[in-house]
Amino acid sequence: MLNVLILCTGNSCRSVLGEALINHLSGGRFRAFSAGSHPTGKVNPNALATLARHGIPTEGFTSQSWDEFDDKDIDIAITVCDSAAGEVCPVYLKHVIRAHWGLPDPAHVTGSTEQVEAAFEATYDALLARINKMLALPLEDMTKAEAEKALNDIGAQK
Repeated sequence: MLNVLILCTGNSCRSVLGEALINHLSGGRFRAFSAGSHPTGKVNPNALATLARHGIPTEGFTSQSWDEFDDKDIDIAITVCDSAAGEVCPVYLKHVIRAHWGLPDPAHVTGSTEQVEAAFEATYDALLARINKMLALPLEDMTKAEAEKALNDIGAQK
């Protein structure tokens, strides 16, 4: 089983959605976690509502620092926001497969309930598509360089 750490600055929306989707879809092939460089301390309720709409369990998610994972064997680290991608990652992530899947933060969307919900759905859909592409890769049989290129290519696709 490969351990995947989904990183974002606040660890309240995108990274939590990614963690949930990987754990839900991977059939035990991957174990996902999420964390942030500056966690908000609370998972966004709209992220949990989005998961619930899709029948994905919503219990057990937290907004936590990436420092919580310094003693965990991480195989793959994926950043899902531009600010986390530009930060210096902790030393324990230097040798892992790293990829960037930047997405707009749905937590910053204002407007009607429908507009906010649509923003979270768009983020969910984008992550779902990327994670399905990741699951189709033979990552266990790829070199680090091959895996990084393949995962970054997924993030670069629109």
